Amino acid sequence: MMLSNTLVRTTTRRIMSTATSCSSRRSASTSSVAQAFKKQGEDARRAALPLLAVAAVGGFAVTVGRREETAKCIAQTDSAAKAVEQKFATYWPRNIMILFGPPGAGKGTHGPKIEGLLGIPQLSTGDMLRAAVAAKTEVGLKAAAVMKAGGLVSDDIVIGIIRDRIREPDCKFGFILDGFPRTLVQAQALDKMLAEEGACVTKVVELQVPDEVLEERICGRWIHKSSGRSYHVKYAPPKTMKLDNNGNPIPESMKDDETGEALMQRPDDTSAALVKRLQSYHGETVPILNHYKPHGVVSEVNANQSMDGVWGEVLGALKRGGN
Repeated sequence: MMLSNTLVRTTTRRIMSTATSCSSRRSASTSSVAQAFKKQGEDARRAALPLLAVAAVGGFAVTVGRREETAKCIAQTDSAAKAVEQKFATYWPRNIMILFGPPGAGKGTHGPKIEGLLGIPQLSTGDMLRAAVAAKTEVGLKAAAVMKAGGLVSDDIVIGIIRDRIREPDCKFGFILDGFPRTLVQAQALDKMLAEEGACVTKVVELQVPDEVLEERICGRWIHKSSGRSYHVKYAPPKTMKLDNNGNPIPESMKDDETGEALMQRPDDTSAALVKRLQSYHGETVPILNHYKPHGVVSEVNANQSMDGVWGEVLGALKRGGN
């Protein structure tokens, strides 16, 4: 019995010793393998660094190359666009338009919209005259001398101011005349000047409104002087407008929507002045329209309707062959 126990204990110790030895060997082996893998990983990373650097440089070069290619493409596109513009300006007829309409017909509303649509400037004779005087051009000095003496600026001077203005780059595709010509003589002088420039009037648009409708429009109109933006207490009030107890606008509340600057009413925007202005307009404008009608360039627009309706007719008139 004692021998049996001794053998068991001896066998057990040998088994435990063998297991411990094997475990140690396995642990050592596992550690060695881990270290080997770690070393291989480090070696691989070191070997990959030059490749990654080359790839990074290559990628940067590709990005730079693409950017340069894009910039070159944009430059070529811009150059081609400018060439087309120059060809258009040189060989195609300029879009020269005259906008007519009695006081309150909506020239101040639709003129800037036409300007934005066609990309050509709207030229006011008053603005051109003041600019020429301020710039002290040759014709501007002549105009300044006449005005200083209390005289009226002659048609020749006005035509000279227009000639100088339409030679500026923004007029190379055309322009819109507002407030000129006012008489048949001025229209004939304008035609002569344009013919000397190799151009002619290509479109005349008249905004038509019955006289009896215009009084309400005129007497409710307010103007932003520096921009020419037009407002109306009923049809297009400024956002700041406030009314008194009688329903009339409070002057101090009339501000331009864009600048916040004060609006004004023209001294001749009264019922009494309107009668004379309309008589003058009809007497002077009808002969001008009759002058241009044989050329097939006159279009009449019913401006006694909604804003959208008027603009729709204006768009129709602006198209080639529109009437």
